Amino acid sequence: MGNFKEDIARCEAFVFDVDGVMTDGGIIPTPDDDFIRRYNAKDGYALAYAIKIGYKVCIITGGRGRTLENRLRMLGIDHFYVDCMDKITAIREYMAGQGLDPANVIYMGDDIPDLDCMREVGLPVCPADAAAEVIEASRYVSEFRGGEGAVRDIVEQVLRARGDWARDSQGVTPSSLAASR
Repeated sequence: MGNFKEDIARCEAFVFDVDGVMTDGGIIPTPDDDFIRRYNAKDGYALAYAIKIGYKVCIITGGRGRTLENRLRMLGIDHFYVDCMDKITAIREYMAGQGLDPANVIYMGDDIPDLDCMREVGLPVCPADAAAEVIEASRYVSEFRGGEGAVRDIVEQVLRARGDWARDSQGVTPSSLAASR
């Protein structure tokens, strides 16, 4: 493996877990069998911007719920696996379907169920508060915790490395990033 900063410039796709990565891991069950999660707006902006300019983003999570799926659609994420208990099969299916070289895929996870996916890709990364085993398996540990900017951190680094960050001042519309209801 080369230098991480050089390697991320070859990133072809981002794959993220949700709980503990896009959120702080807290979930509040609702009476209608859904869950309330708190997302970071800057993470959402970075994801929506990356998708808008052509980057591939996939979500693979054991989490489930209408509000989760609404949030992913709101950000423009077309490829997601929710209520997924077999993450390794999901990531292999996604990478094969998109024609991706695993060496150029980023996977950000935070806990034990993410380890197989992290070992499958060339660019495993994690939030600052990930499990010790995940930190050990990562090529990069964000200074930010899950739900507090870790997603933005890695997306921004890749886009900067490729000259795509803040390429235009238009960005994405705030209405598309509104909190899921």
